Amino acid sequence: MAKITHNNFLDTVNEVFTDAKQQGIMHLYAEGEDFSGRTIGVGGQNLFHFGTTGYLGLEQDQRLKEAAIEAIRKYGTQFPLSKSYISNPLYAELEAKLTEMYQNPIIITKNSTLGHMGVIPNAVSDQDAIILDHQVHWSVQSAAKVLKNRSVPIDMIRHNNLNMLEDKIKRLSDKHKRIWYMADGIYSMYGDFAPLKDLKALCLKYPQLHLYIDDVHGMSWTGKNGTGYALGELGELSEHMLVFGTLSKTFGASGAVLACSNEKMYHEIKTFGGPLTFSAQLEPASVAAAIASADIHLSEEIYELQNDLNERVMYFNILLQNTNLPLIDQNHSPVFFIGTVMPKTGYNFVSRLMKEGFFVNLGIFPAVPVKNTGVRLTISRHNEKPEIESLEEAMVYHFPKALEDTHTNLERVCKAFKMEPKTEKQDKIKVPTELQVKIYSRIEQLDKQLWNTTVGKRGVYDWEGLQFLESVFSGNRKPEHNWTFKYIQICDAKGQPILLTFLTLGLWKDDMLAKESASKQIENQRETMPYHLTSRVLSMGSLFTEGEHWYLNEQHHLKQEALGQLIKTTETLEQELQAKMVVLRDFDADTPWHDYFQGQGFVRVKMPNACHVDLKEGITMETFVQQLSSRNRRHIRKEILAHEDNLHIEVLQQADTSQLHQIAQLYHNVHKNNLGLNTFTFPQKLFASMSEHPNWEFITIRLRENPLKIIGVMLCYNNNNTVYVPAFVGLDYNYVLEYHVYRQLLYQTINRAIALQIPKIDFGMTAAFEKRKLGAVVEEKFAYLQTADNYTLELIGILE
Repeated sequence: MAKITHNNFLDTVNEVFTDAKQQGIMHLYAEGEDFSGRTIGVGGQNLFHFGTTGYLGLEQDQRLKEAAIEAIRKYGTQFPLSKSYISNPLYAELEAKLTEMYQNPIIITKNSTLGHMGVIPNAVSDQDAIILDHQVHWSVQSAAKVLKNRSVPIDMIRHNNLNMLEDKIKRLSDKHKRIWYMADGIYSMYGDFAPLKDLKALCLKYPQLHLYIDDVHGMSWTGKNGTGYALGELGELSEHMLVFGTLSKTFGASGAVLACSNEKMYHEIKTFGGPLTFSAQLEPASVAAAIASADIHLSEEIYELQNDLNERVMYFNILLQNTNLPLIDQNHSPVFFIGTVMPKTGYNFVSRLMKEGFFVNLGIFPAVPVKNTGVRLTISRHNEKPEIESLEEAMVYHFPKALEDTHTNLERVCKAFKMEPKTEKQDKIKVPTELQVKIYSRIEQLDKQLWNTTVGKRGVYDWEGLQFLESVFSGNRKPEHNWTFKYIQICDAKGQPILLTFLTLGLWKDDMLAKESASKQIENQRETMPYHLTSRVLSMGSLFTEGEHWYLNEQHHLKQEALGQLIKTTETLEQELQAKMVVLRDFDADTPWHDYFQGQGFVRVKMPNACHVDLKEGITMETFVQQLSSRNRRHIRKEILAHEDNLHIEVLQQADTSQLHQIAQLYHNVHKNNLGLNTFTFPQKLFASMSEHPNWEFITIRLRENPLKIIGVMLCYNNNNTVYVPAFVGLDYNYVLEYHVYRQLLYQTINRAIALQIPKIDFGMTAAFEKRKLGAVVEEKFAYLQTADNYTLELIGILE
């Protein structure tokens, strides 16, 4: 019944990138009439360039430039034919030189992204399976997902977790011919390495295991003849391995190269490799530049260039060792990542460095988890030691100031990246003296009138409702039925409330908002592993409630400071309660706090639409219907009123044992049928507790011919006669279509609220189309998520 849009990921990425663009950090244009590689023009400044992926500086080598120019003179700007028909005159020479470099058959591709799209569907058969490292490059993941159309299973492991990889190999080995593990040789954000020697040993242990390594960031600056990190570690390329290198980035030209020692597979890929067949070939200038670069790679000069770069990299590493800068992974690659945690801290730090004369990159979601934002910088042969040293000095000076500007500290950064601070004592984030922050564990500890006149004016979370929820979601056998409640109250020095809210810690299904197709796959696995892909989540509100779960005094001059303390308090609770994710919900699309939340490391995702009905004083059901459109009035007459004579409608304040059993079963029918909003069921005692509570009642529908059988039920909560909340529905699907039972329940809910003279109905978050027919106002709602781990997001992404 839940209608959920599934462009959340793209919308979220667009918002994050737009925010970074507005901060002057991304989507910039280089300026100047020439480019040396050592500096780059940005915003009227000439900055030292610490963001290149041309680590050896070959893109500025005069030999490559002259070769490209001469090729254009001879062959033109392009050779507009598919390689399947004929290659430009320079291709044969380049292929020969690359074959000599790799000592294996090679295939040249337009770029690595198109290369993966051409190679992976060819190399992987319908009898195979794929396992992805969750940090493998997007282009590999995207190409692999195409194989879902051929029913090739795709799984994922946490980054470099070989124990997890081995477990998945064991589970897949009986059913599949080959098992492909796809990873990067060197990962582009943190500059860390794949454990290739261990992977090679795993291949010997499991002959079905094949490796597919994207080594574009390991190319040229390391390895024999500059063939990269992967071949350097593997030693030789067995028939169980495919390795991608690049002719761009450090190689200095354009294109990509696949090395494949399996003769049969090599010919199949080269003969017909999708984009390799139909895409345009490399331009003559690119091929000529690549030939010139290959000549360098085949000479002793490549080792001189590698050593020259390595000396600069080691120099920077030594400088960083003597600082408190949080370098996320120290190694000998030319890629460095300094953690900032929050995007707004990253924006501040990058802006400061740019003003100081240094160009660096921001590492941001989705390349890294949003809570693992940081500054990604690279060392190249263009960088001289004096400017490397100046960069280090500028970072040491500006990093603590960026932390201070954004109200955070080094301890917070280190915790997010699971690092030990280099110094024993860290500055604490202080609560402003004019604020009082109090945390409670039970609603009884808060003033009832204060709560009910602020947060508790809505939903099932008035003072009495939360007392009910605390009772229901405690002392249960299953972990998903036990929640931890936390109430946060922030006041000024005079005790005046500025912000109040409540949080719950509970076990959530990670695919709660995923596509039904993904949830179906995951639910199949949960039949034997009931807690597969579940996480402890600290959420504003709860999975039982919906609506505006906080009170914020928008007129108070300390509202911004209070909100900051909410974020810091939530972060502390997240660590204490060992939650994997923090969720703030449910916010309107135009919330004034969007930029603030995003800067604090939260990403916005679309929730199901919320619906409500406002009822005028003195309104009757007849006058309510009359104010609807003629089309909706016809809908009511035809699909609702026409069946009333066959139905028995009754409101139960209390239900007997038989009725409670039926109500529970009807609820479970709907829950099981609603994978679009995939949650755990509620504890069985919920329904009996509702029957015993004065604020709950059941609107039931029965057939007159069988008065003991309930075919539909709405579970409704009365919030102090101010809001009527049809919280959950139960249906017998054998009767839904014939008697329009769900629409009948919606109609009867409005009828009941009018009878009770309650001015508002909170109709909940699903089936907006049906509720709109009955006059409901539909509103977009959003949640803000924060997590330090993208694994689950990536895994569910490959299942959708």
